[in-house]
Amino acid sequence: MTLFIFIGGTIFILDRIVKVKRFNNFIIISFIFILLFLVHLVFNSDNILIQLTGGSLNKLIFIGLLYSILALYALILSKIKNSQRVRSLEKRKGGSFKSEELDRYARHIILKEIGGSGQKKLKNARVLVVGAGGLGSPVLQYLGSCGVGVIGIIDNDLVDNSNLHRQVIYPDSAIGENKVFAAAEVIKSQNPFIEVLTFNRLFNETIAKELISDFDVVVDGTDNSSSRYLINEMCVLLNKPLVSGAIAQWEGQVMVYDNMPESPCYQCVFPPTHMESPDLSCSNLGVVGALPGVIGSIMAVETIKLIINAGESLRSRLLIYDGLYAETRTISTKKNDECPICSDN
Repeated sequence: MTLFIFIGGTIFILDRIVKVKRFNNFIIISFIFILLFLVHLVFNSDNILIQLTGGSLNKLIFIGLLYSILALYALILSKIKNSQRVRSLEKRKGGSFKSEELDRYARHIILKEIGGSGQKKLKNARVLVVGAGGLGSPVLQYLGSCGVGVIGIIDNDLVDNSNLHRQVIYPDSAIGENKVFAAAEVIKSQNPFIEVLTFNRLFNETIAKELISDFDVVVDGTDNSSSRYLINEMCVLLNKPLVSGAIAQWEGQVMVYDNMPESPCYQCVFPPTHMESPDLSCSNLGVVGALPGVIGSIMAVETIKLIINAGESLRSRLLIYDGLYAETRTISTKKNDECPICSDN
């Protein structure tokens, strides 16, 4: 009776008070049984320790076998319950999530704006990121980590030492490598449950239409006007939502172009007459290293919102962030009825 009380009390303390995990609980109890078994082998039957721990070796073995059977039963029951819970969650959330994915995206799934259905939309989404530089780096990492099912990357550049202060997706060892392959390796290592498509070539008119048509959302992380206008034109033509960002020195901007009838396109907001000159790039003007992380993260959030249809996007609104003075302002924009790209005229 003393042994039963001792073992039962130990299990209660470990499970309810100390809250030791079940497997560790089993290990501790097994260790106690081994110690008691050794006690019975070493001491005589009239020893006080023998009397307190069952009185005989046979009784101790019987209790140990009984505990083992009960522990095995509890383990099997726990596995069955966990399996049923996972299947139930998978059925409710679309039926294609592995248990590891449910754990990975748990903080997403508990958000009422995302939930299981939203995470399923992310898993089924196809996002093209044009440019794997300063803005593309955080966009790729966050979209990959949060479970966007297929991510396309197009860039024909190599990783340079001068990139590393702001393009944080690349380690020092990636210098000299193609950006698309180096970036793909990183985001695949962060999330093995996604697919990454790499296009190691220049984004131009030859491939723009065919490439963009294969994706649901396009993210523009380029740093030149000709690419931005081409991306915008193809997104309007193919009715694809576009998330566009730009950075220089201490300032950055983000806007969403979703091709709604009343919404402007990129060329409405930035007509060709306002094209920046070549010397306004980051390589000439400079850029503070953390700025691409701020703007790129906002671009990633806007992309997620577009996919799951949550909240209010930056449609028709240009968000401008001034890192030097810690100021943010939003400018309302209008559709240009004379725009040669999106106007019906």
